[in-house]
Amino acid sequence: MKLIIQIPCLNEEATLPQTIADLPREIDGVDEIERLVVDDGSTDRTVEVARECGVEHIVRLTNNRGLAAAFQAGLDACLKLGADAIVNTDADNQYRGADVPKLLAPILAGEADMVVGDRRVKTIESFSARKKRLQHLGSAVVRKVSGTAILDTTSGFRAYNREAALGLLVTDNFTYTLESLIQAGKMLVAVDQVEVGTNPQTRESRLFTSTGAYVRRNAVSILRIYTRYEPLRVFAWASAVVGLLALAAWMPFLLDWILNGDSSGHIQSLILGAVLFIAALQLLALGVIGDLLDGQRVMTQRVFERVRRVELTLGVEPSHYERGARD
Repeated sequence: MKLIIQIPCLNEEATLPQTIADLPREIDGVDEIERLVVDDGSTDRTVEVARECGVEHIVRLTNNRGLAAAFQAGLDACLKLGADAIVNTDADNQYRGADVPKLLAPILAGEADMVVGDRRVKTIESFSARKKRLQHLGSAVVRKVSGTAILDTTSGFRAYNREAALGLLVTDNFTYTLESLIQAGKMLVAVDQVEVGTNPQTRESRLFTSTGAYVRRNAVSILRIYTRYEPLRVFAWASAVVGLLALAAWMPFLLDWILNGDSSGHIQSLILGAVLFIAALQLLALGVIGDLLDGQRVMTQRVFERVRRVELTLGVEPSHYERGARD
């Protein structure tokens, strides 16, 4: 059993040494533990610090591509480096390295393919009361959308076995946490969760400038990802809403016609209702087209998984890969 712990980084020279130092070097049931740093276009000494700290593998992206792209690049590299299990953690030392064995336990026991670390958001002192409420609400929405029971859906402290990692394809350009969870739920991947601890906050988040920005970006991400995976349902609901508005616009004409026998008035209502009815039909048509495209997405994802397996068989080197230090 080979475990690779991947750490996506962007200008993390200050916090990276402590993050690496906290990671376990031995875990019962694991024969090899290696570390991989994904440098997402850092402009400081992140790569040099990683080597000084003894990191075995480095993926060095040439420019800043975002957290989701860095996560995907690290996942691909871990698979090509022979990982049987992969743990993803943050470089700001938010998560306790001592909890890696706890996170990995359900996978080693064969009880789960993917495990999410539950930070128990209500207990995090650095989170405001408003942020805790929004986290709770957002996680409830993602649980409903994904069909999973994960309490902390935005946690980046996660573990994957080889099969789950092979099938994971993140296309969102903002965050991987939500899409990977929704995708796992739709693919019927066995997802579990364990409670983990957090360390004191070392810096402010670089993904969000404010709580409002956090809410807006996550809300848009959830809507986009859910529409990508359930287009017919989303557009059918939108079509039904617009259809009801069309019926409401027609009601003055219908009531006057039925009750008074007058069908000569309410031209504006008729025109508005007709426009809304046409829009409802178009939305429904978009849902049907989206549903057909969703079938193509599933086939593309399966092809992607098979290409990954072929690359692993052929021994293709990871992209942007550099060897790190060796003990």
